[in-house]
Amino acid sequence: MQLPDTPTSQSEATLDDGAEFQRRVLGDLAIGVHGLTVSIGHRLGLYAALAAAPCSADELAARCGIHPRYAREWLDAQLSAEYVTLAPEGRCMLTPAQASALVDANSEGFIAPAFHALRALFDSEDDLVNAYRSGGGVAWREHDGALDAGMGALPLPGYRAHLVDRWIPALTGIEEKLSRSGARVADVGCGVGHATQLIAAAFPNAEVIGLDYSAEAIRQAQENYPPGSTPNLSFEQVTADSFGGGPYDLVTSFNVVHDLGDPDALARQVAHQLAPDGSWMVVEPNVAPDPVDNAEPAHRLFMGLSSVMCLPTALSDGGPRPLGNHAGPIELREIAEAGGFAQWNQAFASPVSVVYEARLG
Repeated sequence: MQLPDTPTSQSEATLDDGAEFQRRVLGDLAIGVHGLTVSIGHRLGLYAALAAAPCSADELAARCGIHPRYAREWLDAQLSAEYVTLAPEGRCMLTPAQASALVDANSEGFIAPAFHALRALFDSEDDLVNAYRSGGGVAWREHDGALDAGMGALPLPGYRAHLVDRWIPALTGIEEKLSRSGARVADVGCGVGHATQLIAAAFPNAEVIGLDYSAEAIRQAQENYPPGSTPNLSFEQVTADSFGGGPYDLVTSFNVVHDLGDPDALARQVAHQLAPDGSWMVVEPNVAPDPVDNAEPAHRLFMGLSSVMCLPTALSDGGPRPLGNHAGPIELREIAEAGGFAQWNQAFASPVSVVYEARLG
């Protein structure tokens, strides 16, 4: 006997497939719009207030200084999306899982601040359309500063969880070197400085400098970590292929290589500035080179970002090797070897990031 929901013909099966795909696309649109409500909720402290104690719309409005009507509408949207949970007596609350993603800055899953970057990316839509037609690029510095803040926040929980305790210890002798007085670190492409500061705070005997070509990124880095707040930390605006000040015991590049039009030039400059027994730590997204192997949410995020942020940034350089963020380990190794590195190894991998180590000999 044929089940009621089973298509009776190929055309009905096709219609069902079409409807399912339409639901998925509509769901993506809903998520895109909802992302704005998440950014608003984070910026206004609405999630933090709900995490502190369940509250009604009026109580939420009073706690956070917003209009009660907006509080009620925002809560309705959060309940629909299941980002907020209904509590007794008509109040709303956050479960531990929801708070982990939306409030707890110490959680590896904390992601709410990254939604702020959507403002910058959507503001750049006309520039991206023109770039797609011309083959040109959209430089990072052409975006609103929300991109620096949001993209700086996105990997920070992972950095806090792994950088000092797992990634640096996986490098050849680097943890011991950084513990000594006089050790030196350059974080090339430091962005707003989060990873740079984590290294400086963990290794107070080392001199740590964050380098970035974006004046806005350096401004935000210095605002996040003012001079003297971490005594061994400083920031400087300079391009990736022209920085100096070596020799360095460690040079780091966190999700930077794939944003450059000429990553080979970066590799050559790192090799020139690195101490003979130093290491270049390259952190890249853990994304498969074959796009059909990237169906997980984090992978879909990376692939989307590559098409609207990473590749346009690289193409704006006019260099010979714009990668996108899913070049894969073979091409990354080629870049290191072209720069003069004799050793290239995968030091660590997580579902989100791959850490490579390059050494001169």
